Amino acid sequence: MDVRTTLASLGYGQARPATAAGGAAPSGPAGFGTVLNGLATTLKAGEDTARAAMTSGADPHALVQALASSELAVETAVTLRDKVVEAYQEILRMQI
Repeated sequence: MDVRTTLASLGYGQARPATAAGGAAPSGPAGFGTVLNGLATTLKAGEDTARAAMTSGADPHALVQALASSELAVETAVTLRDKVVEAYQEILRMQI
């Protein structure tokens, strides 16, 4: 068994909740709120892990995984923001 493959699958399993709210996500404002809550939770967990690593010398692998999850969450939030801005600009370009 390759250790790198196991760590990669473990990292993917932990990073997935940052982008998906589970099975079928509700649509509309409730779904958007669920995604934002997941992003906030992921960022908070990353901050807590980083704080623990700085103060008590926690596991460096956990820190790297938390930072990767946080990076994925921020990239997802930026992508969502860009899509919302793009949709708003498209609405502004519509002729009445």
